[in-house]
Amino acid sequence: MLSVREGDTSMNKEEITGKLTSVFQKIFEENDITINREMSAGDIANWDSLRHIQLISAVETDFGIKFKLREVVSIKNVGDLIDLIHAKQGMPA
Repeated sequence: MLSVREGDTSMNKEEITGKLTSVFQKIFEENDITINREMSAGDIANWDSLRHIQLISAVETDFGIKFKLREVVSIKNVGDLIDLIHAKQGMPA
């Protein structure tokens, strides 16, 4: 678990990437997955629509945020997801 300074609940994008890597490893059941900003569903063999829903749900749970449908459909790659998580920090879930 990453520590956050008292009174500051936001993570920087590097910290988000680290935590998000763990989410990817859990959802795709592959401990050697490393993510990068350009990665998309085409880069992981078993990233289908069901896994995508599981991924989004796990991200919401692990980061304590909620996405709107329009936000989810706007995500084109991992970089978009990282940016969205960063932007939603500190907002009520």
